[in-house]
Amino acid sequence: MTASTIPLIGYSDKLSVRPGETIAFKVSCTLPDPYEAKLVRITCGDPNPAGPGIRETEIPSSFTGSYPSRSQDVHLGSYARVIPGSAFDGIDALTFSATIWPTRLKNEGQTVIGRFDPDTGSGMAVMVGPNGAELLVGRGNAEPFRLSTGTPLLERQWYRVWASVDANSGDIVIGQHSINGTAVRETAKADTVALASDAPVLIGALGQEPPSGHFNGKIEAPKIHSAAIDPTESDANLLAHWDFSNAIKSTRIVDAGPLGLHGHVVNAPARAMTGSNWRGEEMQWQHAPETYGAIHFHEDDIEDCNWRTDFEFTVPSDLPTGLYAARLQSGDNWEALPFVICPPKGTQTADVCLLIPTFTYTIYGNQARRDFDDDWTRRAKEWGAFPYNPIQHREFGLSTYNFHTDGSGICNVSWHRPMLNVRPGYFPIYDEHGSGLRHLPADTHIIDWLESKGIPYDLVTDWELHHEGTELLNPYKVVLTGSHPEYHTANTLDALTKYRDTGGNLMYLGGNGFYWRVALHPEKDGIIEIRRGEDGIRAWAAEPGEYYNAFDGEYGGLWRRNGRPPQQLCGLGFSSQGKFQGTYYRRMPGADRPETNWIFEGVTDRIIGDFGLSGGGAAGFELDRADVRLGTPPNAIILATSEAPQSHFQLVPEEMLTNDTTISGESYEDLIRADMIYFDCPGGGAVFSVGSITFCGSLSHNNYDNNISRIIENVVRRFTA
Repeated sequence: MTASTIPLIGYSDKLSVRPGETIAFKVSCTLPDPYEAKLVRITCGDPNPAGPGIRETEIPSSFTGSYPSRSQDVHLGSYARVIPGSAFDGIDALTFSATIWPTRLKNEGQTVIGRFDPDTGSGMAVMVGPNGAELLVGRGNAEPFRLSTGTPLLERQWYRVWASVDANSGDIVIGQHSINGTAVRETAKADTVALASDAPVLIGALGQEPPSGHFNGKIEAPKIHSAAIDPTESDANLLAHWDFSNAIKSTRIVDAGPLGLHGHVVNAPARAMTGSNWRGEEMQWQHAPETYGAIHFHEDDIEDCNWRTDFEFTVPSDLPTGLYAARLQSGDNWEALPFVICPPKGTQTADVCLLIPTFTYTIYGNQARRDFDDDWTRRAKEWGAFPYNPIQHREFGLSTYNFHTDGSGICNVSWHRPMLNVRPGYFPIYDEHGSGLRHLPADTHIIDWLESKGIPYDLVTDWELHHEGTELLNPYKVVLTGSHPEYHTANTLDALTKYRDTGGNLMYLGGNGFYWRVALHPEKDGIIEIRRGEDGIRAWAAEPGEYYNAFDGEYGGLWRRNGRPPQQLCGLGFSSQGKFQGTYYRRMPGADRPETNWIFEGVTDRIIGDFGLSGGGAAGFELDRADVRLGTPPNAIILATSEAPQSHFQLVPEEMLTNDTTISGESYEDLIRADMIYFDCPGGGAVFSVGSITFCGSLSHNNYDNNISRIIENVVRRFTA
């Protein structure tokens, strides 16, 4: 259990909503006074005083008003829970066992499986720690009896651990058996044993809800026997056997024992994990589920904070589409909980649709960056920016760009928690040349530009696109992406491709787009899974055999490795990455061709975008290039190409064969570039792509009167004509 050190913080149960639908807001406030809440419409979320600044408008709402402060705790750590009912009634001898692969043994008192009530001092549990496997036995009002093997376990090695208790004789046994055959056991006699308990059976944690003593590592085949036996020698008197190879896609755990004591997992531990019997013979868990019978639990997993709702908002039918936030204020403390209002289902209010990449926002949610320093804190204060950084506030869980405390990569994340970096006014990077924005705040540069040009627009998110498909986009003359639409499901890629191929116009206004494949949980909305496979710029690498998603059973990793390079959709694909610095594009001869010169109407410059609020230039940080070999249409016209990248830019791993040899045979340097391209599609639509994350940071330069702004306006006007 963790209390937030942020005095005013919250989240909403949805990131997007339509008129007539209700969104719930959950707030934790440790301040003595009430907080005020109001609805605002956000058009710019950049706190940099050198730019447009934060632009928001208060909107009358049903929830505007004052709310009492109350603290709401966070309960990190995953586990499985079973309510046994009367299954243990009258049983005076028990044996608990499981196969484990521990990953953080320096932590004391990690629970493998147990039924123990700390309040009554009753029950038993098998635990691990620095002294090997340990048995915890209740003794009523007396201190629990503990017995360990005294032989340390090794991390990332398989063991069978077990314990038996006979309440009548007082005999207790703890044992551990390594996969290589080494067995250790200790015995003792307890004068008092309180075995009966009303607690649930917990796997990976200890006690009543909320539990403690979370396990770090894999657990496989936990069993309970209604007798004091050695489970490495006998399977007699089986009471329960949870087979984690069943129902992998779900939150359920299945009991293959005689009583059907099924349960469920809490806080989204990683499933479809290789078990002790996996030998590398099958990589797809659905083909051999019996070898994927492990669940990887972590003490810092988080699925849902499960906070109580403080207020709700049912969206009125006349409230226009846009980016909104519930803005909270108490004294000098403020919070803003953003959400998108989409048009009513089946309708449009404009010809332009901006697709908001909430999957990417969530995947990056609470990214703790290594480049945080005092400069960030100083600037946040000077700018009046959102002052809290995930690296200082880990109580809400981190992002898939971080590691669990046991060193494994975070693969499951949720938006049912505060995501500090998904806030208007937040900047993740101390940018010497600009604002240092990414994701939601960076995408408000596009919203701000549309507003400044008086171009009507609708907002929809990838959540609606995933569930509704191409029908969502068909009414629009043009669809714009955000600055970094990196993470996509098969559904969202299919919808965008079909929209383009049936006459729709697509404007890809970012970089590193359509790169990684993700899966949504089939039962619980708001949980997203990523498996970082064998390629790409990876924050971590999945373990061998764990490249397939648990949520949908599909191969994870790069879309390129799934046979769908980004070039196939938008003509460009991720090519290089460097520091958050931008350079410029040089206009190419293709810009002067009769079929494309309209894009540059009013633009005479050969150098394009040597300015901007993101890294100081329109071509920076992550760059995408055209490549016919990877799917760029042969008719694609290169309009401009970036120049003068800094020496710190590196080629993405999937383009490399050796340290100095590329897959295409082109030089290392030639592949480090951003291309701006245009191509017509056979169905009557067209695609315009820019290939840079920092591009949209240049739109507002010189009061929106610049070559980047003019080019984008020319394309939008032509596509909506």
